[in-house]
Amino acid sequence: MPKKYNDLISSARSVSSLKAHLVLVPKYRRPLFNDEMLSRLEEIVKDLLTKWNCQCLEVNGEKDHLHLIFQYTPQIQLSKLVNNLKTVSSRYLKKEFPERFSQFYWKNALWSGSYFISSCGGVTVEVLKKYVQEQNRPD
Repeated sequence: MPKKYNDLISSARSVSSLKAHLVLVPKYRRPLFNDEMLSRLEEIVKDLLTKWNCQCLEVNGEKDHLHLIFQYTPQIQLSKLVNNLKTVSSRYLKKEFPERFSQFYWKNALWSGSYFISSCGGVTVEVLKKYVQEQNRPD
């Protein structure tokens, strides 16, 4: 398990502060989720992120989408993490809320095949660009 220092995560060969914003939508963007389902999704997501040595910073959603903000290490392959989140959450929700699923879907798919993910951090790109430009470059 990586060590955490304030906002930094220290592992064997790196120190990082990587965060991502992930948005998942149900197939056909159906208004599937209710409060109970979103609460269960939050539990599932937090548990899975912990298993991936990630930290869940925020989870919330609406009837037709889910937002996650999480911190991860450089060793994490985000596409594999997202696939695992979608697969496991789909399995649990279909099993625990079958009546809700039958109102919206006739097949087994919960999530859309696509997703949105964006890196996020404590400073803007403009601030980072200025910092890099102002480095003391040798002659």
